[in-house]
Amino acid sequence: MSDNQLENYLDRCRARVEAALKEYLPLESIQPTRLHAAMRYAALGNGKRVRPVLVYAAGEALSASEDALDAPACAVELIHTYSLVHDDLPAMDNDDLRRGRKTCHREFDEATAILAGDALQSLAFKILAWDKTMP
Repeated sequence: MSDNQLENYLDRCRARVEAALKEYLPLESIQPTRLHAAMRYAALGNGKRVRPVLVYAAGEALSASEDALDAPACAVELIHTYSLVHDDLPAMDNDDLRRGRKTCHREFDEATAILAGDALQSLAFKILAWDKTMP
């Protein structure tokens, strides 16, 4: 695989997981709006998406369809994002920036960030439990 082919593959996987995350994450307009806004803020945007790319690559090696890999790819990314949100909190690393912008607790507040991280973890397991494409 050439460098150009690899970049195209990475871009395709990243775009696919980003689109799927936008579908799985609750809309900011749905109550509780602040929590949902924080979840979307933390999960969408500038991430490298290494973990979901690995899910797609492993699934592809096992002849799984991309449709069947969307849920596990999103779940893995949401678990990772939840861990970052919690790691950035004042009680841990107290980071101000993540992925080139304010951390969740700086953009919202500490309590909202904790709840957003918890909700991202719960959503990851819900996605896996309810996915109809998984065997």
